[in-house]
Amino acid sequence: MQFWQSSFLCEGEHLFDMVKHCESAGFHGILVSDHLLHPEKQDSKYLYSTDHKPPQFEADTLWPEAWSFIGALAAVTKKLHFCTNVFILPLRHPLEVAKATGSVGYFSGGRVHLGVGAGWMKEEFEMLGIDFHTRGKRYDECIEVIRKVQTGKFVEHHGQFFNFPRIIMTPAPPAPVPILIGGTSDVALRRAARIGDGWVSPGQPLEDEIATLKKLDALRREYGTHGKPFNSIVAIMRGEDKPVTPADIRRLEDAGATGFTILPFRFTIGRGTTLAQKRAEIDRVATELIAKV
Repeated sequence: MQFWQSSFLCEGEHLFDMVKHCESAGFHGILVSDHLLHPEKQDSKYLYSTDHKPPQFEADTLWPEAWSFIGALAAVTKKLHFCTNVFILPLRHPLEVAKATGSVGYFSGGRVHLGVGAGWMKEEFEMLGIDFHTRGKRYDECIEVIRKVQTGKFVEHHGQFFNFPRIIMTPAPPAPVPILIGGTSDVALRRAARIGDGWVSPGQPLEDEIATLKKLDALRREYGTHGKPFNSIVAIMRGEDKPVTPADIRRLEDAGATGFTILPFRFTIGRGTTLAQKRAEIDRVATELIAKV
């Protein structure tokens, strides 16, 4: 099992030291969240909370630009992998995403994964002049374009949303950047099974996460993609009085998970923690989970 630490809500002054400590403690990777902006007035409904409001979505929440941030982190590490959780793909032009992810993949030696989602905040789309209601079809075509141009060969594309003659994009990553589909909706899971290189979970209770992994397995068999490599990065949402155990991790692994997310520090050890407290939490996870699974 690969262990991933979420960087979401970590104080900016702690991020680089935290990431380097994760590498020394044996973590596999770092998850990076994405939003382009935070409107003061927001009517869109968040999908993964009972009140439809995003957790910890405050005016001072850090949303670093994902690929410059990951590039900087890759430059100060040697083994850690990086994945977005999740990058709002249909909000962007796929040639720009292919260029950014391909370049970081090239210079990091292939340590980059593109975790993507359809997006839920209509305001972001409206501010960029992109149709929110066609984002699903745009999403699928974005994936097609990115995979084409990251081959390092001359390619062309003539689709519903994007059109270009024969072009070549360099530098090309060692292999096309793996694209993991985020979300737990039926549409998201079917997209993951049909065209994804994997799935990245927003987090659910343990039994729900296991059920989703089993559903993904069935869908991959349905689409004939079961024999292809597939990474599933999962997360358990539960109360602080019931910590995750090695037995929980093994159950997830048996159900098909390949990676496990350690939730943001603000969710696990509280708001406003020191760097020393974060390092201690990383060491605890290394001792109590990573070393025992």
